[in-house]
Amino acid sequence: MIKLHTLGSILSLAHLANVCALLGFVCFNVRFAQQSSKFLDPWQEYGWCTPLLYLFRYIPLLGLPQSVFNFLGLIFFQSFPDPPRLKNGSLRSSKICFRVVTRGDYPEMVRDNVQRNLNICQDAGLKNYFVEVVTDKSISIVENENVREVVVPAHYQTRSGAMFKARALQYALEDGVNILDEKDWIVHLDEETILTNGSVTGIVNFICEGKHQFGQGVITYVNDGIVNLILTLCDTHRVAEDMGKIQFELRVLHMPILGWKGSYVVALVGAERKVSYDNGPDSSVAEDTFFGILAASQGYSFSFIEGDMWEKSPFTVRDFLQQRKRWLQGILLVAHSSKIPLRYRIPIGTSIYSWVTSPLIAFNICLQPFFPVIVPQVVNFCLTFLGSVWIYLYVYGTFRSFSIRKFGLKKVVMYLFMGLMLIPLKILIEMAAVFWGIMTPKHKFFVVKKDVTQAV
Repeated sequence: MIKLHTLGSILSLAHLANVCALLGFVCFNVRFAQQSSKFLDPWQEYGWCTPLLYLFRYIPLLGLPQSVFNFLGLIFFQSFPDPPRLKNGSLRSSKICFRVVTRGDYPEMVRDNVQRNLNICQDAGLKNYFVEVVTDKSISIVENENVREVVVPAHYQTRSGAMFKARALQYALEDGVNILDEKDWIVHLDEETILTNGSVTGIVNFICEGKHQFGQGVITYVNDGIVNLILTLCDTHRVAEDMGKIQFELRVLHMPILGWKGSYVVALVGAERKVSYDNGPDSSVAEDTFFGILAASQGYSFSFIEGDMWEKSPFTVRDFLQQRKRWLQGILLVAHSSKIPLRYRIPIGTSIYSWVTSPLIAFNICLQPFFPVIVPQVVNFCLTFLGSVWIYLYVYGTFRSFSIRKFGLKKVVMYLFMGLMLIPLKILIEMAAVFWGIMTPKHKFFVVKKDVTQAV
C-alpha cells in the first residue's frame, strides 16, 4: 500500500491544484481524442503498408510504464513539499562522506563548490562528516579533517576493466584507499552539485530511519543560476520525473526499475562495496543505472529522500546533445547486459526503447492525419494518456523549478509558455541523440562543460 505522509500535507492547496490540473488535462485530451467512427478497411486502403502503420501506432506504448509512474508519483505524493524538518534521531557513530568524482579539469570550480558544501553542512549543524574529492589529477585542494583528496593512479585498472567514472568510484572503495566503515554512508555528488539545508536534513532523516540501503532525492536546475535559459527550460522535464517516476518507484517499489540519477545518491558503505562498480565496460557508460538495477536485483532496498540539491543545465546545445547521447548509449548497454537478471532488465528495456523508437513515433504523428488506422479504444486511451502526461511534466516541472515567490507569477507563466513552445526543439534533440548514439561507438564518456567562467 502507498503510505501518504500526513493528511494536512497531501491536502495542501498547491498539491490539490496540481492534482486537479493533471487530471483535468488528461481527461480533456481523452475526451477530445476520440477516433473516427467511420469504418475503414486498412488492407484495402493501404495494402502492404498496413502492418507498418499499425506498428508505428503501437510503438509509443513502450513509454506507458514511465507515464503511469510519473502520473502516480505526482498524484499520491506532495507536489510542492516544504523543506524537511529534522526528525528524532541521531547518526550515532556513523560518518557521512560527501564524495565528488571529477577528472580534475575544473579545479577552481570544484574547490569553490567543496567550500560551499562544507559551509552548508556547518550551517545545518551536521556532525561527523567530510568531503572527499576523487580525481584523475590533483586539484591541489587543502586537506583537513573535513576535506580529503583521492587521486586515482593512471595505472589503476579494475578486475573487470571498468572505465571512466565507474573506475574512479571503484578505486575509492578499494582496501587501502577506503577509510569508511561498513556502517558509514556515502553521498555521491557531481562536481557541480550544491547541497541545501533541506537536502542535508533529508539525508540525516533517511539514515536515521535505517530501513533502506540506498536513497535519492530531487535535483533542480534553476536555483544556482541560469546559464542557458532554453536548455534549463528543457530540463524542467527532469525535475518533474524526479518528483513523479523516481519518487514513485523508490517510495512504493523500493527499487529504481526505470533508472535513477548518478548524483544525489545516498549509499550505505557496506552495501555499495558488495555491489561494487567493478562490473565491466558495459557498466561504465551509465554506471548509475547499471549499479542501481544490479543492487535491486541483489535484494537491496531503496527509498526517496526529501530536500532538493542544485545543479546547472548544460550550457550549449552540443553539450546537451552529447549528454543525452551518452545516457542513451549507456542505458542500452544496461538493458542488454547478461550480468543483470532478465526480469530486472525488462522495465528499463521498455524505457530505453521508447526513446530509441522516438523518431518512429514522431513519424507516426505526421502520418496519422493522412493514413489513419483504427485501434482498440483501450489502446487509444493509453496513447492519449501517455502523451498528456508527457506534456504535463513540462507544466509541473516549470512551476516546481521556478518559484512564484521568487520570480513572480507573470515571469513563471512566461517561462511556462516558452517551455511548451520549446517542446519541438527538445524532441529534435532527443531524436538526434538516438541517431548519433546508434551510429557511434557506445563505450565513450563525454563530460559536459560545467565551469561558468568558461561558459562564454
